[in-house]
Order: sequence, then C-alpha cells, then structure tokens
Amino acid sequence: MNYLEALSRRYSVKKFNHEIIPQDTLYNILESGKLSASSLGLQPYKVLVVESEAMKQKLIPAFYNPSQISTCSHLVVIVSKKTIDESYIHGYFNHISEVRETPVEKLDLFRKSINQHITQKTKDEIFNWAEKQSYIVLANLMYAAAIENIDSCPMEGFRQDLIEEILNINPETEKVTVTLALGYRSEEDHFQHMKKVRKPNEKLFKFI
Repeated sequence: MNYLEALSRRYSVKKFNHEIIPQDTLYNILESGKLSASSLGLQPYKVLVVESEAMKQKLIPAFYNPSQISTCSHLVVIVSKKTIDESYIHGYFNHISEVRETPVEKLDLFRKSINQHITQKTKDEIFNWAEKQSYIVLANLMYAAAIENIDSCPMEGFRQDLIEEILNINPETEKVTVTLALGYRSEEDHFQHMKKVRKPNEKLFKFI
C-alpha cells in the first residue's frame, strides 16, 4: 500500500475491535513520532503510551466520547511543556554533545541563540509554540499508523483536569495537548464506509 492509498483508507475511527497491535509495529509508529521535526530540536513535549487495560478503563470518564478509549489497543497522550528552563536546555546540549561526540563548549553559539529565542518569549508564547510542535508529532504518528495499516483517532475532547490528575501531570509545567487512539477498526463502525470529504483541489491549492 502506497502512502496515498494509506491516507485515503485512514479515517477517525469511532470504535475499535479490541485487538492488540504487535509490539514491533507499535514501536515503528512511535519511532516516527520521535523522528518528527522539532523547532530548534528541543522537543518540548513528552509522549505517554497507555497500554494497560486498567489505565484505559480509569481514563474513560475523562473523555466526552468514551467508545475509542474502551476499545482501542493503545492510547497515545502528547503532553506539551509550558516552560523551557535552564535545566532543560542544559540537558539538551549535554545530549547533543554525547550523541555527536562533540565537546559541549563547541555548541556555545547555538546555545546562546536558543537562550535568546526562549527568553524573548512570554510563558503563553512558549506554550503555544510547544503545542504546535506536539501537533507535528501527532501528524507523524497518524501517518506512520496508516502506512502500518493501523487505525487511529485523534482526540481533543477530554476533561483537562481529570486526565491530568489521572496521569499525574503537573498543570503548572505541562499540559495534555492531544491524544491518539490506536488499534484496528471494528466491523460495527459504519463510518469506515463513508466517502472521505475534502475540498476540491481548485479550492484548496493556489499556485502563485
């Protein structure tokens, strides 16, 4: 299946069939999220993967539409950072130094440019920027899932306070931005038979 066929087959599943995704397939999908483009390379987010049935059941009351949570194989929760502090940047540059086998001192110019960029932003601007990065991760996860013939459903319809309480998210420093249910579509989900509706090319694309 090529990528256009995979994306055409993809839709936001309303009900899964409870089947569990093979571990190697799941890791391939998660790796695509890890490889997502990220502004300045800072990856101002973390990805929680809910796989235990007990935790999924616990999360059901946090969602306005519980059918996906109660039937999916895994629930991916993308958490955006609200702040980027010095310790986070310090850890980032130590990691670059280790991976690229480069003395951390040689990264000073890059570090100064990042510090300048971050310090010029308000807390709200930092969070808005972090959320945008999180949605790039979401798109890559959905795309990889489609290529792997795994179904998905992105969801923003949840009770913020409850989902963060259940997942032990500190609302002062982080926020759950979006979630993604993964699994295999149920034969009972009639949405899979509906034609995909998108703008025609002439209304969507403008060549200049």
